[in-house]
Amino acid sequence: MEQRTLQLTDWLPTTKKEAHLRGWDAVDVVLMSGDAYVDHPSFGCAVIGRLLETFGLKVAIVPQPDWHGDFRDFRKFGRPRLFFGISPGCMDSMVNKYTAARRLRSEDAYSPDGRHDLRPEYPTIVYTQILKKLYPDVPVVLGGIEASLRRLTHYDYWSDRLHKCILCDSGADLLIYGMGEKPMESLCELLAEEFEDRDTDVRSFRNLLLRHPQKQTVMLLKEKEIPRGIRPDDIVLHSHQECLHDKRSQAENFRHIEEESNKYAARRIIQQYGDDEYAVVFPPYQPMSQDELDRSFDLPYTRLPHPKYKGKRIPAYEMIKHSVCLHRGCFGGCAFCTISAHQGKFITSRSKDSILKEVKAITSMPDFKGYLSDLGGPSANMYAMHGKSLELCHKCARPSCIHPKVCKNLNTDHSQLLDIYHSVDALPNIKKSFVGSGVRYDLILHDTGNGKMNGVNREYAKELIVNHVSGRLKVAPEHTSDHVLQLMRKPSFKLFYEFKELFDQINRKHNLHEQIIPYFISSHPGCTTADMAELAVITKALDFRLEQVQDFTPTPMTISSEMWYTGLDPYTLKPVFSAKSPAEKQKQRMFFFWYKREERQKIMRELRQIGREDLIRKLF
Repeated sequence: MEQRTLQLTDWLPTTKKEAHLRGWDAVDVVLMSGDAYVDHPSFGCAVIGRLLETFGLKVAIVPQPDWHGDFRDFRKFGRPRLFFGISPGCMDSMVNKYTAARRLRSEDAYSPDGRHDLRPEYPTIVYTQILKKLYPDVPVVLGGIEASLRRLTHYDYWSDRLHKCILCDSGADLLIYGMGEKPMESLCELLAEEFEDRDTDVRSFRNLLLRHPQKQTVMLLKEKEIPRGIRPDDIVLHSHQECLHDKRSQAENFRHIEEESNKYAARRIIQQYGDDEYAVVFPPYQPMSQDELDRSFDLPYTRLPHPKYKGKRIPAYEMIKHSVCLHRGCFGGCAFCTISAHQGKFITSRSKDSILKEVKAITSMPDFKGYLSDLGGPSANMYAMHGKSLELCHKCARPSCIHPKVCKNLNTDHSQLLDIYHSVDALPNIKKSFVGSGVRYDLILHDTGNGKMNGVNREYAKELIVNHVSGRLKVAPEHTSDHVLQLMRKPSFKLFYEFKELFDQINRKHNLHEQIIPYFISSHPGCTTADMAELAVITKALDFRLEQVQDFTPTPMTISSEMWYTGLDPYTLKPVFSAKSPAEKQKQRMFFFWYKREERQKIMRELRQIGREDLIRKLF
């Protein structure tokens, strides 16, 4: 398969000159992106831009506009006919910019050459406020993970306070949360019908949405504007003001927010801000169908950074350019993870044809050497998994399908994923395909009650370890303490022992010398210094010198963050301890590195202080 020679017009225009090359004097939609423009299905702005293009709209992208000075980047296309869209980036800007210790990260993975100075803090707010000064009458629509996770009152770790719905701080007109294809398609159909021969303006845009409320969106409304008023089946949260004065109110709110985010048929959520201002969260769409997801991945991406970045390295692109995402959604429900809050817990898997089509496109890339870096997804081995009875799934409010134990209704069959691996590896020009995404070993080891299926799942483990690991398999037990793992919604560490035994058996049988690389987190809510000391002893006994570790970072819209901020478990409202000060967090983190000479005396001193001298001999 040969790759044709690309022209500048194969990318969406980023300058007026590029728009003129397409014969455009004006555009319908301008997307302001916090990331560099990479025309690839892993980059949200490219996905939405290509989707809008299929509707016949003239779409331009302004990647990483300069927010200083005269705002010329915000002016370059003039007034769009329909709206400005804000796509702040593939990561929350503050997670992208700062470590858990609030220090600047070594690089911005979504910027050319990893530069730090091309994206502001909270670009959703910064970009919108600039656009509202320049074009006060043009609607602004928010999307992306930063807006999605900040759609209601949320704790912000970097300012250490509760923030309102991001619509309040930004001044935008509409927020689309979650994966944006279906709500954006519905919005554009509505706008095309209403504004076929004229430009939008904020008032007419708002009135149209009040007459035709859009699923999977958030609006700020006065009480009399709320469509059909506040109904008995609405979930009315504690107000922002109540949450400011009472952390229990914030904890109680979050349970509702999380449950409705993961329901098949959710209710409308309403929260009050000020005397007569309400954030109204309209229920999400049902998960995309396989055909809909295929169409999104099959859009005419170049799969390359825009030519303006020639000679520059975009770290995130380098990681994923030879990888393929197999599905969306994650039913793990890990307490510290934002995936289910944004993508939902229901899995939508791509068809085999769509996956193979993308793999073939990768093999035609000039720099492809025969090795796929990842056949994965949010969790690599959830492909094609779903409830045996979808009717039961539609009634379910559990945020996780596998915690505290695997749901009896969940089909954990890995056979379709095995077929994908075999089909990909049989293609010409594929030397080896790797699985770089995280693997849920609890799904592999789960006793389904069906001997044949258990055998298939063990066969998957063998296939994975023998043929798809590049020497090091990364898995995420996250901790060794059962009470911390319970709060994390992760399985007992006993299961890790079982998986490691299986891993070692397969290595011995096939004469392999692979390593298993476990991920761990310190300072998670519920974790004490003694828990970290025991983690050090246990992992030492397993002959690990830990590399893949992190200090817990509270991010918006996770249950872990709510526990960290409120001091309460939102589901039980029982107190939960968290290490919060830099000194407390450092005490926990140092136990990861017990093998470093410079940490030894500090660790011994701390063990004496907490009365765990018994662990000194085990460590040293």
